[in-house]
Amino acid sequence: MADTPDTRTPAQIEADIRRRRERLAETLDEIGVRVHPKTIVGDAKARVASNIDHTLGRAYVGVNRVVTDVRGQLVGEDGAPRLERIVPVALVVVGVVGLLALSARRRKD
Repeated sequence: MADTPDTRTPAQIEADIRRRRERLAETLDEIGVRVHPKTIVGDAKARVASNIDHTLGRAYVGVNRVVTDVRGQLVGEDGAPRLERIVPVALVVVGVVGLLALSARRRKD
């Protein structure tokens, strides 16, 4: 490159220098925006919000799947409750609640 003579005119050289300065100024402005604390904080907030949304979405799908499975066990295909399954579950729930209430009452005394 140093061996070939530059055939540009001084005006062309000045125009090239001006364009390069403008591009450099734009690049420096972009870097300034990227490293500005508000930009960094905003990007971090956006990443956290995105992760939370993703996690909540996955949790919702998981809970929905469990509820659907439980409903499938307790409700027949026709929509009628399956009493042969609901009654034992209800008895277990009542028993657990009773034990918890009894335990809480004993702690107070």
